Amino acid sequence: MTKPFVISCGDPAGVGPEIICKTWLERNSFASRPFFVAGNFADFHGLYNTPVVKISEPAEANLAFDGALPVLHIYDGEITRLGEPTLDGAQCALHALEIASGLARSGDAGAVITAPVSKSQLYKVGFRYPGQTEFVSERCGIARENAVMMLAGPSLRVIPMTTHIPLKDVSGQLTHALIVARAKSAAKAMTRNFGIENPRIAIAGINPHAGESGNLGDEEKLVMQPAIDELLALGLDVKGPLPADTMFHAEARSQYDIALCPYHDQALIPLKTLHFFDGVNMTLGLPIVRTSPDHGTAFDIAGKDIADPRSMIAAIEMAVTAVSNREKYDN
Repeated sequence: MTKPFVISCGDPAGVGPEIICKTWLERNSFASRPFFVAGNFADFHGLYNTPVVKISEPAEANLAFDGALPVLHIYDGEITRLGEPTLDGAQCALHALEIASGLARSGDAGAVITAPVSKSQLYKVGFRYPGQTEFVSERCGIARENAVMMLAGPSLRVIPMTTHIPLKDVSGQLTHALIVARAKSAAKAMTRNFGIENPRIAIAGINPHAGESGNLGDEEKLVMQPAIDELLALGLDVKGPLPADTMFHAEARSQYDIALCPYHDQALIPLKTLHFFDGVNMTLGLPIVRTSPDHGTAFDIAGKDIADPRSMIAAIEMAVTAVSNREKYDN
């Protein structure tokens, strides 16, 4: 039997409930599998005229899905007012993330899709992780440094080799070992999740014009090129270090399957420019499939019926692709 996907509700005061409901309403227009929400049933009941049904276990979602949005009620609390975050709502979001991760890890759910959370709110209720990625990876028994964040849209996939650190610290953290590890993770993920047998990997330089032969910085010569040489010796199809300012136009993107970038904004600016409304955050290196819409809680527009569900739809579609390819790859 096909395992339904689980969506953690995210912060119920944000746009998560709205985009989840809209995604269910559009369920027949995209490549989906049955899914259910882990959260407070009261936060979804009567929302946007979406029929909802309370379920007590994941298996019930398959039968209920065609007629209503299944909600696995895992948290009792007052109905959250949209756009008004509370500590109770943050606690609900954290509990939902815990339950959803566990259900995917146990095999009761086929994949986990995490709706947006407010980290500032979560920190107030005891959350001690940089983000949901690190939380899910720990629950899967994977060290934080081995869980890799990939952002993807229809025409571009990127991995920031360093993530949420100050720009001044990037050079010190961009080590030979990190570059090799990220490239190997990317290659395996492209094959296992997307069915690309010999993935082409592009690696951006850290300095303007990739250092201009050492005249604008020497990280490319001293750190990046030796790592790339090692990857080539391992048989990976890797090119770089490449000038980042010429890597992301259409013709350049056609030459690789995934781009690795030294720092956060170098990867996310082109991705969000091209795929602001349909970008997906996917965690590589996990035993489960985990995706997430590539946007935040948007408290300022919550409850106004203007949130766009395309990123949630894309997150589910990417999970469908990854699960299908993993079934082939692992068997």
